[in-house]
Amino acid sequence: MLDSVGIGELPDAAEYGDVGRDTLGHVARSCTLRLPNLVRLGLGNIKPLCHLSPPPHPAGSYGKAATVSPGKDTITGHWEMVGIWLDQPFPVYPHGFPLPLIEQLERRIGRPILGNKAASGTEIIKEMGQEHIRTGSPIVYTSGDSVFQIAAHEDVIPVSELYHMCQIARELLDGRNRVGRVIARPFTGQPGHFHRTNRRHDYAVDSPGRMLLDALSELHITVFGIGKINDIFNGRGVAKFANTTNNADGMAKLSYAVSQEPKGLIFANLADFDMLYGHRKDIEGFASSLEEFDSLLEPFLNSLGKSDLLLITADHGCDPDPVNPTTDHSREYVPILAYSPSLLRSADLGTRSTLSDMGQTIAEIFDISIPHGTSFLNELLQK
Repeated sequence: MLDSVGIGELPDAAEYGDVGRDTLGHVARSCTLRLPNLVRLGLGNIKPLCHLSPPPHPAGSYGKAATVSPGKDTITGHWEMVGIWLDQPFPVYPHGFPLPLIEQLERRIGRPILGNKAASGTEIIKEMGQEHIRTGSPIVYTSGDSVFQIAAHEDVIPVSELYHMCQIARELLDGRNRVGRVIARPFTGQPGHFHRTNRRHDYAVDSPGRMLLDALSELHITVFGIGKINDIFNGRGVAKFANTTNNADGMAKLSYAVSQEPKGLIFANLADFDMLYGHRKDIEGFASSLEEFDSLLEPFLNSLGKSDLLLITADHGCDPDPVNPTTDHSREYVPILAYSPSLLRSADLGTRSTLSDMGQTIAEIFDISIPHGTSFLNELLQK
């Protein structure tokens, strides 16, 4: 899962204020991307992308998928992929959280809070980090995503206490305030030189209904989560997991997992595109991150066995185009690239109506099914 790497607006983009947003399209137009491995798999065959000429016979199968569920956040995209459709989007708070909720939290944790607004995580730490150190008050903020984030310096509020605060917030954030995730954001350093640590922890809502990871777990088929996958699903159906510090670390752990797990599902999320570049409107950084991933992809592809199937996709968009001032996620199609050394010809998978088609494809491989989606396994095998 290439977090936020969308490939063009969905038909209902206007309902989200996202007309014209196109993450991959705008990055490719602004920067001369060099993505030889993704192009070889068929990225440029999904739709025209500047400087990325599609090969006549790509090594992988290719297509794109729409999101059925309302919303454009991490939980919505990941849940839909495993077969969960939402009836209504998770709430967002562009103007901060309701005062009664904040007052409840302050009473429960015994500290006043700072912030309570939508902001970039790194920027709000720069802005309020010194005041936090002086007062001991944790920093609460949100983003365009459905998240309630609490940041605290590790020398001021121990990480274990920060986690406890997040657990209390998760308990309070229910009903109409049921956000997708509560996130602990510990940081260290001195004013002017703060940096977030790798002890981030996400507290997601429990997913409703039976989904792909449940079905695999019932058959004792190993699911190995890499990156924030374990947090997104609250560990449900995840037998093994590894946290990551960046995309390169994620690819290293993905490669190790493939070498150690002869059978099962390895579900990886690479978050740098979203966390470091998309929300910060850093289009050059986004391009460099794509090129880094592409370079790491080559040895990974060479390590795959004939029975392995690689699916590369995304959960939503986060268009870093500076022409659009919005810093939140974007309602976009997501790319689908499917590759196995045993599949000698590519298939045009077209435009899929839901991300669940990928989950249903994985389910069919293991002779099970999930509530939504249409498998494209036969389309891969016929080719």
